[in-house]
Amino acid sequence: MYTFLAGIALLVIGYFTYGKFIEKVFGVKEERATPAYVNNDGVDYVPMSTPKNSLIQLLNIAGTGPVFGPIMGALYGPVAFIWIVVGCIFAGAVHDYLTGMISIRNKGAHLPELASKFLGKVMKHVVNAFAVLLLLLVGTVFVSTPAALLNVLMDGKIAIGIIIAAIFLYYILATLLPVDKIIGRLYPYFGALLVISAVGVGIGLVATGAPIPELSFQNFHPANAPIFPLLFFTITCGALSGFHATQTPIISRTTQKEKQGRKIFYGMMIAEGIIAMIWAAAAMSLFDGYKGLNELLAAGGPGAIVSEVSTRMMGAIGGTLAVLGVVVLPITSGDTAFRSARMIIAEYLNIAQKKFSSRLWIAMPLFAISVVLTQIDFNILWRYFSWANQATAVIALFVGAMYLYIARKNYWISLVPGSFMLVMVITYILNAQIGFGLPMNIAWIGGFIGAAVLIALFFRAAAKARANNLPLEVDISDWNQVA
Repeated sequence: MYTFLAGIALLVIGYFTYGKFIEKVFGVKEERATPAYVNNDGVDYVPMSTPKNSLIQLLNIAGTGPVFGPIMGALYGPVAFIWIVVGCIFAGAVHDYLTGMISIRNKGAHLPELASKFLGKVMKHVVNAFAVLLLLLVGTVFVSTPAALLNVLMDGKIAIGIIIAAIFLYYILATLLPVDKIIGRLYPYFGALLVISAVGVGIGLVATGAPIPELSFQNFHPANAPIFPLLFFTITCGALSGFHATQTPIISRTTQKEKQGRKIFYGMMIAEGIIAMIWAAAAMSLFDGYKGLNELLAAGGPGAIVSEVSTRMMGAIGGTLAVLGVVVLPITSGDTAFRSARMIIAEYLNIAQKKFSSRLWIAMPLFAISVVLTQIDFNILWRYFSWANQATAVIALFVGAMYLYIARKNYWISLVPGSFMLVMVITYILNAQIGFGLPMNIAWIGGFIGAAVLIALFFRAAAKARANNLPLEVDISDWNQVA
């Protein structure tokens, strides 16, 4: 229990200390107009309040990741707490803050445009394809996952196909309509369910004195799988997730002032870390240790853990609300995944989105592809998702490091976590069966060598960009209104 409570306390302290430090390094400009006002189009660029933006950001980034990931990560024991706390404060929240703020400075640009500007034009095409594929996978799986949970919650009384159709209908409306019409209005209610789910389970754990394991050498890591690099691909949301880099530009286009960025971007990542801590603790403590957790996961997957934990901690009615809160998480990430994909494609093709018809012809092919993908077994494809997710995080962190390097600011705050995860990404794909299947010792050597080469190329490109005075932000005086 002490490790769990200390971890949550550190996350909160991290927001007020390291978060403030990151904000100071970046250097907010209170007087600078934001895209929400300069490019207001009534669709994607719409000024919204800090509480509303914060809640939307949290629900955007918190899919099933901060629930299912930590539940799976609980198999590693209390070491999972370390990655959630350290990863969230020094990597994930930094990642989210920098991508959000740099996007604000650059007309609300998405990651492909930022990668093109700061890492080279070739990266625009690579990251664009990468991001759209990632968002399609996320959107599709975040149709299937909540549909399955709702089907179980309703005892199979409503066919899963009908539930999927209803979720798709919501996604289509949320993708096409202005951001403040559906997302801005429904998310406060969805947020209430999320709070009930996470806080209710957390209070239940403390009130019942759940035997949450403490960090020690005896139970540091009960699983036999290597911590490095697998843990960092098991727990992504709640610690570090590249998916967030596709979501923050949605809110960078609705943020009123740069000063609000720390609450919206850094703060909501901390909130997601707390959610991850709660579910990891519940999974570790309520199933008679590692063996019981492993058996239940094998029998029913993370969804079975969610249902069991919610009922134990909050009773039948409260448990149902808690499960609904977990159902909300993927839905509120799936809708913005499709919305982000639409915006990225529009940005890539330079197509204004004020007209409904312009949004429609870009979005509908995405949904058609997604419907087809729901019929395919994702067991193989989804294994690539975690790697693709963390590879995207590496790209975003290197964009942040490049921005700060050119600005002659402390770029290490982004380069260090980016370099660490770069080693993990290369090592994982070299060793994993979905990759090259090399022995772990060879994979480690390849990981360090590959990372060293890419980091050297980064410094070479950064020095050139600084010498050429690459502009860090769009000049507002030349900022054209959206047609």
